[in-house]
Amino acid sequence: MKPNVRIRTADDLVTSREQTRTGFITLALEKNYLAVPYVEEAKALKSLASRVSRPKDLLEVKDLRVGLLTASGLSEKSLNYLTEEDKTLAIKGMIGKFLEPAGDNFIDELVYRYLLTKGDALGGKARNLAGVLGERKFLRSLLSVFNLSGLDYQWQDEESDVWLAKPQDDTGIEKRIKGLFWSKGNRNRLLIMNITVPVVKKNVDLSILEGTIDDLKNRKQSIIHKIEKYIALGELKGGIDPAGADEHWKTASSALERIRTSFRKKKKKPQTFFIGAAIENSMASEIFKQLRSGELDNAANLSNDEQLASICEWIVNL
Repeated sequence: MKPNVRIRTADDLVTSREQTRTGFITLALEKNYLAVPYVEEAKALKSLASRVSRPKDLLEVKDLRVGLLTASGLSEKSLNYLTEEDKTLAIKGMIGKFLEPAGDNFIDELVYRYLLTKGDALGGKARNLAGVLGERKFLRSLLSVFNLSGLDYQWQDEESDVWLAKPQDDTGIEKRIKGLFWSKGNRNRLLIMNITVPVVKKNVDLSILEGTIDDLKNRKQSIIHKIEKYIALGELKGGIDPAGADEHWKTASSALERIRTSFRKKKKKPQTFFIGAAIENSMASEIFKQLRSGELDNAANLSNDEQLASICEWIVNL
């Protein structure tokens, strides 16, 4: 099958202002969704704390201890290194230095400090969010191509590592997929997400191999160690911020060249491809040039539904 037929010029690859806007809004909504548990915990903290009339009385409410530790600025990781006495000392320090000076507003002060600490945890999740959303969008498109083609597939659950049959209702499973297996004609294909490819000695976002699920099970004899089984390898960059687009492409381009060089040394030439959400003019020209020269076998703008569907169709038919 031909590479992405939706790409006729370098301009076709460029992320439009509307696509960037949509990407940022999607990211913001997902961040808000991630924040929901923290907001609800803060509400519960306020409700429970309202039962006391003085800041120092908070220490007597056992159900508040973890919340008080968080408001004190202690992360979950730090708690593993502290004794109960250390933890109590931290809470007393917060009460004395911040809650008591707040007077009648000490409960609001407590909630604010709780949310500040939780904000760090949310920030850590949010930093990886663009990549996660990019993977989900790619997988959702790939599953759509499977469904439209009438192809059965099996998928590996990221949490349990168990391989499961195609469900009747596949709503939301793109959030849990670690790998996919499908057959078309006499071809068996595996898509494995985020593995260290031994011959490359680096993590690769998307690896497509010739084989079955059983070929993955024996770790030492796993198919991932057999270079002749690699059909295609790709890099997926879900970041939507135009300011970071060039850097994402440089990272991906270097990774793809490392892949080609590593396999070339073993006299093998699997196909390589790139999928990116933020593609600016200069990098679009580079990508298009590589496509025309054959250095890169396929590419797509993740923000362009037609290009994404086209590259997913290409993957299914490899």
